[in-house]
Amino acid sequence: MSKNELLKILQDWNFWESAPQTGILRPEYTGHIRSCLNEGQVVVITGPRRSGKSYLMRQAASELIAAGKERKEIFFVNFEDPRFVRLDTQLLDELFSAYNEFLAPKGAPVLFLDEVQEVEGWERWVRSFHELRKGKICISGSNAKLLSRELGTMLSGRHLDVSVSPLSWDEFLLFKGRDATAEPLLREYLEFGGFPEVVLSGRKQELLLTYFEDILTKDLIRRFRVRKAEQMKSLAKYYFSNIAALATFNSLEKSLGINAATIEKFSGYFEDAYLLSFVKRFSWKVREQEKSPRKVYSVDTGLANAVGFRFSQNSGALAENLVFSQLKRRQAADASLEIYYWKDAQHRETDFVIKQGKTAIQAIQVCWDLRDERVRQREIKSLRLAMDDLGLKNGLVITDEHEEELVAAGKTIRFISLMNFLRGVGI
Repeated sequence: MSKNELLKILQDWNFWESAPQTGILRPEYTGHIRSCLNEGQVVVITGPRRSGKSYLMRQAASELIAAGKERKEIFFVNFEDPRFVRLDTQLLDELFSAYNEFLAPKGAPVLFLDEVQEVEGWERWVRSFHELRKGKICISGSNAKLLSRELGTMLSGRHLDVSVSPLSWDEFLLFKGRDATAEPLLREYLEFGGFPEVVLSGRKQELLLTYFEDILTKDLIRRFRVRKAEQMKSLAKYYFSNIAALATFNSLEKSLGINAATIEKFSGYFEDAYLLSFVKRFSWKVREQEKSPRKVYSVDTGLANAVGFRFSQNSGALAENLVFSQLKRRQAADASLEIYYWKDAQHRETDFVIKQGKTAIQAIQVCWDLRDERVRQREIKSLRLAMDDLGLKNGLVITDEHEEELVAAGKTIRFISLMNFLRGVGI
């Protein structure tokens, strides 16, 4: 490609002559990105496709300009732009050369390389740029394993991570421009999730199905060269239809007719693309953790509802998935935290156990509807058993709207509504 062609692409993405759309500000993320850039490390933004990474990078660039950085010292490019005819390190050299020649920035530039995993050999180029101190650099990608593997070998000790997820409850309310007491919005959040464009769109179901096909095709089938695409799609639909449920690869082999080894491999791919997460049973024995069934959760309840199949609305499973997503955000802010579920030999279960280092610090039960007293007592009993087993004095039950506190035998169980939990109460 000629330099003029490359410059035309760059001008469309950058702030040099006009400001690209930056969307609704998500200050928690942009502040973190700018703070990481100031540390002098490569900033790595990861997360599922369509979670808003590109907009966050533009917002961070816009904030740098507002803080006094020259527009010409910001270099932004999205490598999913279809006008690029090839994606390799030579293209990176040519883009940066054209930028320097025509813009001639006076100060050290800040590079924003969006969906960088599309460029073959990008990690060597980024490492060289960083080590030669040519400027600051921020990259993004939608594939966890690809980025972590290449960063581990090429950028070890040279990068800081920013993990982006679909909108939290507070961000959802910001995008809707509404107050936190708006109960119908919680039902909408449960039903359609928090992907930014979906929240703002009137065609939510259509968008969610498009996202699923994009992730399946671009981040999984094409990248991992999957030949059994229909089997992969069937497995994904099964998982989305059974969020918050326990599963083993062997049991799925029998019910789906797909080889257990293939199921295990595909499940790993789903995690790599941030599509699904699998939670292990809490045990101090690694072998027991690995042998036990795992609970599956979707990256977004809207995606699960759009892709999965259900005879009726399962608010309890959706609420549990939202709680898991909130716990994942907590984990992203504190890498020492680990998330498990608890289950004893009599199959009594507690939905979440949070472990920090060598200590279990919290047990959480999600019980959407407490009107049935038998259900209430069963859930409390399971939670108390987990608390006894883990040596915990405090437990948490998350409900649709019921709130109270029970104290007995030196232990406290607190009931809080899902809405308040999503606002940070009880964490």
